[in-house]
Amino acid sequence: MPVTQLLRRRTVALATSAVLVALALPAFSATPATATTTAYDPTYYATALGKTGPALKTSLSTIISKQTKLSYTAVWEALKVTDQDPRNSNNVVLLYSGISRAKTANGGLTGQWNREHVWAQSHGDFGTAAGPGTDLHHLRPEDVQVNSTRGNKDFDNGGAAFTNSGGSLTDSNSFEPRDAVKGDVARMILYMAVRYEGIDGWPNLEPNDTVTNGSVPYHGRLSVLKQWNDEDPPDAFEENRNNLIYTNYQGNRNPFIDHPEWVEAIW
Repeated sequence: MPVTQLLRRRTVALATSAVLVALALPAFSATPATATTTAYDPTYYATALGKTGPALKTSLSTIISKQTKLSYTAVWEALKVTDQDPRNSNNVVLLYSGISRAKTANGGLTGQWNREHVWAQSHGDFGTAAGPGTDLHHLRPEDVQVNSTRGNKDFDNGGAAFTNSGGSLTDSNSFEPRDAVKGDVARMILYMAVRYEGIDGWPNLEPNDTVTNGSVPYHGRLSVLKQWNDEDPPDAFEENRNNLIYTNYQGNRNPFIDHPEWVEAIW
């Protein structure tokens, strides 16, 4: 979907100054960053506005790196808030399967849910230490067996269904989440690529267009993730989750939930 269509989906009009910046750009340029939501302090992205490409990526990295880090134990309780089922406050919604499961059923046994790293831990070998291993912007509750089925596979289209898949698919080297969260997955992966740039003791995480990344600090496939970002724009659940992480836990935001058009502006 073209960037202009995504912009039209935003409910708040573009600031006049940002429009003037966009009009000044040559026709072949990517659309620059503009403030289009009032869900947070509009000055949060102030230093990113009007930028595109590597300059936008660098600016966003600086902004979102101001972050409170959680322990891996604290993630258990945080997920019970950020991923609470809107229809049942006693439950969380599992990412890939879409199942609503009791908050108390967290653990490592069959029928329980655990903490899924959407950016697989082995893709950069960062483990569960405070930092990328505990960043709520890519940690989601998931059925233990489904989490194991996904493993550390890259994301791509194709594959077969499996137990409790909820519409997600997998094959020997990739994983396709259910349609309702494809954009969520894309924006989580691309958040990680902007947040962790190799300058704070963690690996430089980057997206690429392969599905055989193994233990290197890359995650694919970028072309498919961009497609998913276009086809599945942020919904109320994803936006609420972003707000909760910002206000209650980490003090930083996923910029691609606030501005999905920035995916195309950078990549």
